Amino acid sequence: METLGDLVAAEDVLLFVNAAVTATGQREFHADAAEQRLSLDFLHAYMLGNYRELYAAVLALDVNDHNAALIVRRLLESARDATAEQRRTEGRLISRRLALMPPQRVYRLFGELRRAGVNNRRTRALIRDWIAARPDPALDAVKYRGGFRTALRHAHLAPPGPELGDFAFRGTSDARNGHFETPLLDAWRRAHYQKSAVYELPYTVAEGFAAKHGIPRAAFLERIAPRMTRLERLRLQESARDAGASAVAADLTRMPLTRLAGYVLGLPVADRVARRAELTAALEAAARRTAGARAGSWGRVAAVLDDSFSSYGSGQKRRRPLAVALACHHLLAVLAGEYTARWTSGRTDALLARPSGATPLGRRILDALETGPEQLVVVSDGWDNAPPGLAAEVLRVWRTRLDPDGATRIVHLSPVWDADGFDVRRLAPGVPTAGIRDAEDLVPLVGIARFAEGRTGLAELTAYLAERTAAFLAAGGAARGHHDGEGPR
Repeated sequence: METLGDLVAAEDVLLFVNAAVTATGQREFHADAAEQRLSLDFLHAYMLGNYRELYAAVLALDVNDHNAALIVRRLLESARDATAEQRRTEGRLISRRLALMPPQRVYRLFGELRRAGVNNRRTRALIRDWIAARPDPALDAVKYRGGFRTALRHAHLAPPGPELGDFAFRGTSDARNGHFETPLLDAWRRAHYQKSAVYELPYTVAEGFAAKHGIPRAAFLERIAPRMTRLERLRLQESARDAGASAVAADLTRMPLTRLAGYVLGLPVADRVARRAELTAALEAAARRTAGARAGSWGRVAAVLDDSFSSYGSGQKRRRPLAVALACHHLLAVLAGEYTARWTSGRTDALLARPSGATPLGRRILDALETGPEQLVVVSDGWDNAPPGLAAEVLRVWRTRLDPDGATRIVHLSPVWDADGFDVRRLAPGVPTAGIRDAEDLVPLVGIARFAEGRTGLAELTAYLAERTAAFLAAGGAARGHHDGEGPR
């Protein structure tokens, strides 16, 4: 039989999961960056000190890269406090998570470990194996030169080849002298004085050389387009069009759903109207890819989607909450057999969504419940203010009087971390709430939200985390093999 302490522990873990999914230490609409960082630091320290194994297991969930890096750093900093078995499991989890993170984020983490003086055996082994697994060391040396050099120094590693060592640590003071056999390294050398070599480099590196040589922006973007990544094309295609560079065009039908939603919302309304068929088709295609075999399996679904003024987010996370809501809208439409959407603004054209007005969540929840859904999904930051508290009262009456048997499943997904409350802001007691960062994580988050109803104890939650950890590590082992994070002293 579980004790009160077990229930408290389960609530603590769920609270931290919500933080690790949504919080990034950046400014939100209702909280500044300092509040976010202070709240996050406390939660990480609390979890590590009280639930180390569960803290590490969170790496197997769909947490954002900011919190994944914080977890990895704190586990490595406190390696002496872990048992041998904990270190083995943590090493595998860290290795797998690092393989999934963007390389620039990993190199930044290695730099933080160096500055913090974290250089134990496990840290050196993890850095060694991560660098050894990189598909193109020369690309890393050019694109992330400072981070690459720092990682090698910190782990006391020999560069993967003498040329990379010369490039990373010495380079050349006179770019016209010397020669690199590796084409990419030699392109970097020649780009100092030869304009044509600029177009042999990755876009982020070439951009600096283009400015140095005074290459017109339009001409540069036209010629460098083949070297751009998919997301660089998405980010730059509008500014490239304005500059007259038509070659920079992203294939929208292959873009991730939430990133695509953010791109759409960044377009002027007139452009969205003019490109309605193209943009709608791309969003629907991304939603179908995300839903996969689950398409049409959710029955009758209603959604309440927040497009109030606070969905603008902040200067650092511009329109991010609204982008998540728009992406969820398209995904739920694919998952559902029958779907109804209610935007807080009352608008019915999702493509033209924009942050505006108050947040009448209570009224929109009433509208959605009137359709008799089997599943109600609310995507909102939870700031119900028109009038305040109506959503909580509507949900209380619905649960206790109109639907006590729970025929309608209700879940609240919040894309915003409430630093003051150390949690995502909840609509009502008894309504499961989970943080959401990307719409792609909606399905597993609806599953984990059931643990947040207050009826599930530590044993069931621990079993769920163990299951997710096993699947997470198995996927990594199947793809690349694995190691336990240990290595020679």
